[in-house]
Amino acid sequence: MDALNFFANVDWAEIWLATIDTMIMLFGSLFFTVLLGLPLGVLLFLCGPRQMFEQKGVYALLSLIVNILRSLPFIILLIVMIPFTVLITGTSLGVAGAIPPLVVGATPFFARLVETALREVDRGIIEATQSMGATTRQIITNALLPEARPGIFAAITVTAITLVSYTAMAGVVGAGGLGDLAIRFGYQRFQTDVMVVTVVMLLVLVQVLQSLGDKLVVHFSRK
Repeated sequence: MDALNFFANVDWAEIWLATIDTMIMLFGSLFFTVLLGLPLGVLLFLCGPRQMFEQKGVYALLSLIVNILRSLPFIILLIVMIPFTVLITGTSLGVAGAIPPLVVGATPFFARLVETALREVDRGIIEATQSMGATTRQIITNALLPEARPGIFAAITVTAITLVSYTAMAGVVGAGGLGDLAIRFGYQRFQTDVMVVTVVMLLVLVQVLQSLGDKLVVHFSRK
């Protein structure tokens, strides 16, 4: 009975809808983050020091942009991007209004992780592929990316977990989801039970993502 009284403020239908919103924000933004971040990470690697297409100027410029976006606190990025978000989606609120800043916030982070994963590929494999007369595209698709696949899946996992925390912060500006529920009810109305449920749901989501990511990394790693 005490347990039922403790959860008196919890509307489980609303929790379920908020969870769905969080999942849409997470996987929608993760899709675009990987779509944009993967080629950016490859470009950073190729133009980097002592790489195939070393371009110090291009690398310095890309690094500067990536570092600026990575160092900007996400809550500030949310506010700064409101005009741009409205221009793209027509709104700065709800799930649609959260995805653009989520993508902009996570893409540089993911690109750096991809660059790091590519740097761990044995240079001998790249050189062997080059010696066989492979084109740049073939080197990337047949040597670099397959060899770096475990590291890239690990990067996707880390990025997905980071996006979970970003979706929670997006609740501050009315983005919806579990974070919004935690702020509006758990914090502003002092409903501890709602806060506890939303935190547990986020923890479960993070644990599921980490477990799935670990399995993918092990699966694609060489035995």
